[in-house]
Amino acid sequence: MDLALVWFFIIAILWTGYLVLEGFDFGVGMLMSILPRGRAEHREKERRVLVNSIGPLWDGNEVWLITAGGATFAAFPEWYATMFSGFYIPLLLILVALIVRGVAFEYRGKIAGTVWARRCDVAIQVGSWVPAVLWGVAFANLVRGVQLDEAHQYVGGFWALLNPFALLGGATTLVLFLLHGSVFVALKTDGEIRARARRLAGVLSLVAVLVAGGWAVWAQVAFSPAWTWAAVAVAALALVGVVVTNRMGREGWAFGLSAVSIIAAVVLIFGSMYPDVMPGLDGGNSLTIAEASSTPYTLTVMTWVAVFLTPLVILYQGWTYWVFRRRLSVEHIPAPAGLTWKKIKESAF
Repeated sequence: MDLALVWFFIIAILWTGYLVLEGFDFGVGMLMSILPRGRAEHREKERRVLVNSIGPLWDGNEVWLITAGGATFAAFPEWYATMFSGFYIPLLLILVALIVRGVAFEYRGKIAGTVWARRCDVAIQVGSWVPAVLWGVAFANLVRGVQLDEAHQYVGGFWALLNPFALLGGATTLVLFLLHGSVFVALKTDGEIRARARRLAGVLSLVAVLVAGGWAVWAQVAFSPAWTWAAVAVAALALVGVVVTNRMGREGWAFGLSAVSIIAAVVLIFGSMYPDVMPGLDGGNSLTIAEASSTPYTLTVMTWVAVFLTPLVILYQGWTYWVFRRRLSVEHIPAPAGLTWKKIKESAF
């Protein structure tokens, strides 16, 4: 098989891993102000439960994004250049949001104080909502096609990316990640917050059927080949399965089916793009896999590196999930141990 085509599939797999794994911790971050209930002290403990549920996992999940970006740069430099220059503003917003979110995760517990915790919570939420929407906008534009000139440079401008189809794509990823996160919280926690997460997942699963189903059918009818109807059908069945299994209290099944719906969405996206990596609007000046790929030597070296290192990364990340598999509840949350601003000033001066 042509190595350029192999790497197109590998990059699709990397994006699948990223969206499935980062999708649920985006969802948890967005739920920081939605799920916690009760008095201020109890709400703070429930927020800490949410943070701790993804605390050992979120940065490992982002490795898939770094790998996908690096693989695109090495295997398809023309695709990388066109996409990152054309989508510069939304990708910059995503990058800033991820940085702010990561800093908030790491430093939330370092300083004791309500004001500090609230500011970090806001940073986590903004850093989760913004990428959850913008990733959908970006991928929907890749399905629809963008305005490219003869040199395969994007000439559409920022506002052209915010077309109705792309905005519905943003709403789709938003709802799917919220659903994925709520099911994860139900799977990973115990007590009142678990029950609330299950109830919310029941509502979100119905919303996801409507929103994601509408976008998928639009994409399939307007932009996709006939064979990707199979991906649409799998996604629809998976979301219906989430509705059923969530009501049955089978949270593991619900989480797995939620992941399947995201996988099917990625298949639909990359299946709609093929044989292009950057489809032109209405088929004009599309950048194909062959045109965008690196030299055969580069692709060969990358393939051997991937064959030896990828299994190690997957095994290590799987081990991490196994170690931190137990449920959390507010009873597991100790008293805050962060420094106060007074102690920081005294130690500094």
